[in-house]
Amino acid sequence: MKKADEMEMYITLKSVRIAWVFTVIYLLIWSAYDFIRTSQLGLPVLLLLTQEMVFWGCLLFFRHRMAGINEE
Repeated sequence: MKKADEMEMYITLKSVRIAWVFTVIYLLIWSAYDFIRTSQLGLPVLLLLTQEMVFWGCLLFFRHRMAGINEE
């Protein structure tokens, strides 16, 4: 398997960021619509919150991991 060069990695990262933002906005709008319609928080809110928890958890984990590698 060929290793991705910098341009391919940049394109992939940019695409993932755009997809992530789209998903967050979509879930936020869906959550607001459901809340206005039913006055209850449903599946979209759960998906949005768990997605954000996974994102921030991974971000903290990898930052901590990289800090440990840089100290050695």
